Amino acid sequence: MSETPPNTLQYRFDGPEDAPVLVIGPSLGTTWHMWDRQIPELTQHWRVFRYDLPGHGGAPAHPATAVGELADRLMATLDGLGVQRFGYAGCSIGGAIGADLALRHPQRVASLALVASSARFGSADEFRQRGVIVRTNGLEPMARTAPERWFTPGFAAAQPAIVEWAVQMVRTTDPGCYIAACEALAAFDIRSELGRIGLPTLVLVGAEDQVTGPGDARTLVAGIPDARLALVPGASHLAPVEQPGAVTDLLLTHFSTAWQDTLAAIPAPSFAPRLSAPVLPVAELTAATAQPEAETGGRTDPYARGMKIRREVLGDAHVDGAMAAADDFTGDFQELVTRYAWGEVWGREGLDRRARSTVTLTALVASGHLEGLAAHVSAALRNGLTPAEIREVLLQTAVYCGIPAAGAAFRIAQSVIQAETTPPA
Repeated sequence: MSETPPNTLQYRFDGPEDAPVLVIGPSLGTTWHMWDRQIPELTQHWRVFRYDLPGHGGAPAHPATAVGELADRLMATLDGLGVQRFGYAGCSIGGAIGADLALRHPQRVASLALVASSARFGSADEFRQRGVIVRTNGLEPMARTAPERWFTPGFAAAQPAIVEWAVQMVRTTDPGCYIAACEALAAFDIRSELGRIGLPTLVLVGAEDQVTGPGDARTLVAGIPDARLALVPGASHLAPVEQPGAVTDLLLTHFSTAWQDTLAAIPAPSFAPRLSAPVLPVAELTAATAQPEAETGGRTDPYARGMKIRREVLGDAHVDGAMAAADDFTGDFQELVTRYAWGEVWGREGLDRRARSTVTLTALVASGHLEGLAAHVSAALRNGLTPAEIREVLLQTAVYCGIPAAGAAFRIAQSVIQAETTPPA
């Protein structure tokens, strides 16, 4: 395989060259091999296109920090191959990429399956924290805890070889690309846009998925007008690996019945379902709600931009606490901080966030305002500074701001860094 250009993705085809194309996407930390057990049956009907995320499965390490950027690279890859219309199934972040395609390129996607996916993946803080841990400790903590995130306990105990295979997939991922994908998931939120997905959509989830579980799936089904929910018993996050027969049957049924314009000549597959996976109607589910970003005069309101940046840098928990504590007396001050400090200054393009964090840490020590230092040490870690770099910043402040101020700053920073970078047990 030739070198993959930075704006495209590593891929492979399986199946007849003259068959309609079905694109299937992987989850974070996996490779296209997570779909191996679906390939024999899917390729009886489709030409299956699989791809790897950047830095996964030996793919070139060209990080992408937004789901939309990953979708653009996928489209560039398909365009280069002359693939115009296709079905799409994706797991977790692979599902997010499919949803993005359905929103921005609906004329290209014939039908959609979202597997173990979500309109918003947990909290932004959770994924940024994961990035901090990987930046500090490497991928071993993520590899070690992957089995409990991906599989039910019974499956993990009964299939040690598959568990080890999963661990090795994570270990061989490029750390920078893994961190970038975490940033992409942290920023992903299409709850307010689900109603614009006009494609027949299967939302498939393991009944025991603790990462993007049935609640996330119901949010998708409630928001997408033509969507159905399939719950797969006995499966966690990597349902295609844990219950391959059930997932294959559901995909065969969905794409054979919901892709009529392209597949009219292909008969629906005949099979006996291998595991009960109930498909639930939309009417039984609850609608999702989300507020779009405010705009004024054709451009984003500085307050909305500031709130977005403030949350990305300081974390949702910190910002939620500050906003909850605001009252009639302090509310205007919080608005000023959000609009001016975060929307106007932190939102400028002259410095990247690493540089702004370095300046902020120095300024807090120099001014003696150490009450804000802990939050900004956490922010510096999220913005890409390593503990060693933070140490160097504080050593520099000892020279120019004084030993006592730097000593107090070191104590605060040490406590924060230990809490933020300790891998999960």
